[in-house]
Amino acid sequence: MGIQIGVPRELAAGECRVAATPESVGKLVKAGFSVAVQAGAGQAAGHDDAQYVAAGATVAPDAAAVWKLDVVLKVHPPQPAEVAQAHEGLVLVSLLQPERNPELPAALNAAKVTALALERVPRVTRAQKMDVLSSQANLSGYRAVVEAAAAYQGFFGPQMTAAGATPPAKVLIIGAGVAGLAALGAARALGAEVRAFDTRAAAREQVESLGGKFLTVSVEESGDGGGGYGKVMSQAFIDAEMALFRAQAAEVDVVISTALVPGTKAPLLLPKDVICHLKPGAVVVDMAAEQGGNCEVTVPGECVTWQGVKVLGYTDLASRMANTSSKFFANNLVHLLNEMGGGAGFKVDLDNDVIRPAVVTHGGETLPPPPRKEPSPAAAPKAAAPAAQKPAAAAAPVPAAPAAHGHGHGHGAAPAPGSPWATVAGGLGLAALFAWLGHVAPPSFLPHFTVFVLACFVGWQVVWSVTAALHTPLMSVTNAISGIILIGGLLQVGADVDLAGLLGAAAVLFASINVAGGFLVTQRMLKMFRRNPEGGAR
Repeated sequence: MGIQIGVPRELAAGECRVAATPESVGKLVKAGFSVAVQAGAGQAAGHDDAQYVAAGATVAPDAAAVWKLDVVLKVHPPQPAEVAQAHEGLVLVSLLQPERNPELPAALNAAKVTALALERVPRVTRAQKMDVLSSQANLSGYRAVVEAAAAYQGFFGPQMTAAGATPPAKVLIIGAGVAGLAALGAARALGAEVRAFDTRAAAREQVESLGGKFLTVSVEESGDGGGGYGKVMSQAFIDAEMALFRAQAAEVDVVISTALVPGTKAPLLLPKDVICHLKPGAVVVDMAAEQGGNCEVTVPGECVTWQGVKVLGYTDLASRMANTSSKFFANNLVHLLNEMGGGAGFKVDLDNDVIRPAVVTHGGETLPPPPRKEPSPAAAPKAAAPAAQKPAAAAAPVPAAPAAHGHGHGHGAAPAPGSPWATVAGGLGLAALFAWLGHVAPPSFLPHFTVFVLACFVGWQVVWSVTAALHTPLMSVTNAISGIILIGGLLQVGADVDLAGLLGAAAVLFASINVAGGFLVTQRMLKMFRRNPEGGAR
């Protein structure tokens, strides 16, 4: 029968998401799995049982029937009642958060369950399509702005009416990770003036590319904790941070905080003395509420008002968009299960550098985090070693060294300059060729040949002066140039078969190939930015 996957209904209070959608079920069935979904599991996300059946799943009458299968997919960590139904050898794929659920690994080990924590999937390029934290944070950041706009007593964008004018709302975003950047984009789309702060200097370019203003402090310190996460900062940096937030609080209308450090309580960035500087009617959205909150007055799961400031501590922002967030979550799981071998070759491969970091329990034991792989040493020192052994030889060619760096276009090293007499001789030879052609060729040939030589020169410079990364869009742009060549070639193709006619026909042929190829490339590039019928970008 193959590997059987079970999808139970989520038991966490207020959770509307589901770990599999009819769309993802179809993909899993195609990959060789059989899928059973507990009755009503997708109801809160807008998916009824009939849709799952149509996609190829069976409907399990209760959770007990689901937990008897080979693999169980969940959103939230399993509750004790669910773990009690697990059997030996079961593979559980879910958010586990063992730091906040210290008793969970022991319970899973007692049942000899292999458990994969989705929050521990490494944030590397190959695993982006399996990263549920990023996909859910993207939705949460957008929803945070929607909730802030609903609580804020004014427009986000500037308004000019007969009754008066209002300036744009000023929004401060603390933490420019996935959620922060999603919030920035949503706030800018509503017309707000947005400024953002992050301890990672690399976030500046991302913030500014979305139209935000990047804030900095006077203390220079990197907040990059590796893997796209932040780290705990020094006290001097924190003091400078607080001074910045106090100054900003007096100006902004909305604050959205997203700062988290993995495995620890969320850092306190908005103490009461910062909140005091906010204007009455201001709004704070604390996206770190589930891990203790960045704001001192946050109440997880609630909206409270403190000295006229609304503080939103909602912990279910992604769940408030259950249909879309379930779709993203489920697609992440499809990619993860395919990484584990699909229906035919499914296994928990502890040598896989994407799967191993996510495995928390296996064979009745809690596995320690895998050792962090150090980056490969740079190749430059190795290349320099032979030169150190021959100092005399290395010193001789110093004057020609600049030529070895080329022009920075990535096309390799430039050739060493030749003798100036060779250049003069080449120029004289070219002049002699033109003079000879002027005597033996027809009068109309020389102007055309001159245009041809200049076109070759200009074309070469246009293509090779552009970085290689832009050659594909450049091919699309050259359709215009090819159109000119087509017209010229057609003019040369006449009734008589002569050299000019043959060259014109060749020009028409090659220009036509270039035009067709350019349009095909353009079409392919545009498809990358089109939205599919279901509303997602390709």
